[in-house]
Order: sequence, then C-alpha cells, then structure tokens
Amino acid sequence: MAVRGKIIKSLSGFYEVHTGPGCYRCRARGVFRALGIKPLVGDDVEIDIVDEHSDPREGSIVSILPRRNVLIRPSVANVDQAVLVFAVSHPLPSFNMLDRFLITMGQTDLPAILAFNKSDIAAAGEMEELRNIYEQCGCRVLFMSTRRNGGIAELQQLLSGRTTVLAGPSGAGKSTLINLLCPQAHMETGELSRRIERGKNTTRHIELFAVDKDTYVMDTPGFTSLYLENMKAEELKEHYPEFDDYAGSCRFSGCMHMEEPGCAVKKAVAEGRIPKIRYDNYRVLYAELKDRKPVYPH
Repeated sequence: MAVRGKIIKSLSGFYEVHTGPGCYRCRARGVFRALGIKPLVGDDVEIDIVDEHSDPREGSIVSILPRRNVLIRPSVANVDQAVLVFAVSHPLPSFNMLDRFLITMGQTDLPAILAFNKSDIAAAGEMEELRNIYEQCGCRVLFMSTRRNGGIAELQQLLSGRTTVLAGPSGAGKSTLINLLCPQAHMETGELSRRIERGKNTTRHIELFAVDKDTYVMDTPGFTSLYLENMKAEELKEHYPEFDDYAGSCRFSGCMHMEEPGCAVKKAVAEGRIPKIRYDNYRVLYAELKDRKPVYPH
C-alpha cells in the first residue's frame, strides 16, 4: 500500500519524503525520467516502503500528485505564500531589493507577508514608517524579534497549514527564525560582518522543514540581487497597487508615471499620498527595464 508524503529535500539523486509515520529516503522510479518529469522539493507524492528498519528508512517514489504551482528559482512546487524577512536595522533594509521581491512574488501570484526582524533594536517611528509604506501596497506587515521571540506566535498563526517560502537578504534572520519554528532543523546561522553589515550565506540547498504535519517552511540560498525577468517596462506599474487609485485621473490613458505632464500619480507622490520611496524605486526599476537589450532566440 502506497504512503502519501511530501518531498522536503533533494540531494545527490535521493529525495527525503516526510510522511505521517516519519521520513524516508527515496529514489524516484525510472518512469519519471523516461517521461521527462523531475520530482521537486514540495511535491506531494506517493511512495512504496522499501525498508522500514534501515537507518534512514527507505522508500521509492511511485507517483507525483498534481502540482498547484511551480516556482523556477528556487525550484519548488506547491508553495502557498512567501514571507519576506528583512531587518528593521543592522542591516538597514534595501527598499529596492524589497520591491524586487514583491514584484517577483506578484509575478507568481504568491501572497507576500513582510516580516521585519530585530524590532527589539528599532525605534517606534521606524516601524510605523515601514508599516505605512507597505500596507498601502496590500502586504500584511508584522514586526518580530527572533532574539526575544517577539511576534513569533503571530507569524506561526499565519504559517499554519501552509507551505511557505522564506526569502530576504542574508543577515536578516531567516535561519534563526527557522530554528525557532523548527528546533530540529539545526540551521547554521551566520555571524554578521561588522565591516559590511551583511550576513554570510549559510544556506546551501533547498529544503523544506516540517513545523507540524501540514505546515512547512523553506529557506532559500541567500539573495544579493534580483533580476526582473519576463517583464516589459510598461508592465511594471501593475505591480504598484498604490498607483491604482490615481492612474485613472492621469491626462494620458497610457501614462507610465514618468515624465508625462498631467500625471495624477506624480501629483499624489508630491502630496504625500503615495510613499516617495516606493515611487523612487519604481522609477529606478522602470529605467532598468527600459534600457534592457532584447534577447533574441538563437
């Protein structure tokens, strides 16, 4: 009788599958290779038990259940949401990187939660400013302290029953957060460089960690930059929802909110109704996309 589980790790041709009774080290049957199908971390699968008494226990993946979605980078299936982990300070958040993450998640239709860590060393004004900026774009914003367990219970409620990818820059506390959520993970945490205020990237591969039987979190290799792929400059404004209430009042229907006269979005920025930091990032990203040379197939 086949046992149902989820692939939580892939390494050197083996797949670690988490099931109700425990974890099994599995190989995939050759039929998947013949069909051009590669099992992914996050896949819901059915396995046959090969050896119940070995250490680790062994099994064989016999079927891959239908996927709800697939992310390309990181290569993972069946993700429900993303938690973007940034520090309030030390290091200060890169708003440009944060916007790139939000746009990337928007391209894959993943709901995003913004979790600002190190609230214990932040000023109340700093946190309120961040909340005002990012709640306008439809994000759930919460503040936490992995050092003092602040806000962790609220985050656990948002994670319950879901598969969540954690993303964000090195040094923000992702690995420490996983250790709080899943003590059995024993994630290596990097020492923060005092000179450049960046954490060492300590994550080497994609792995899901089981918080409980139906709640999983995934750390990903640290990002230093995000390149916006498969997007035209004209599409960028669709990923800034705080523009929506004003765009219909622009003088020109195809307004890009850049240099056009009579732009209602620019007026809203000048009057403080749209956060200037978000609009400034929009301009930077728009110029980047506009200057990108087209890639033609060989």
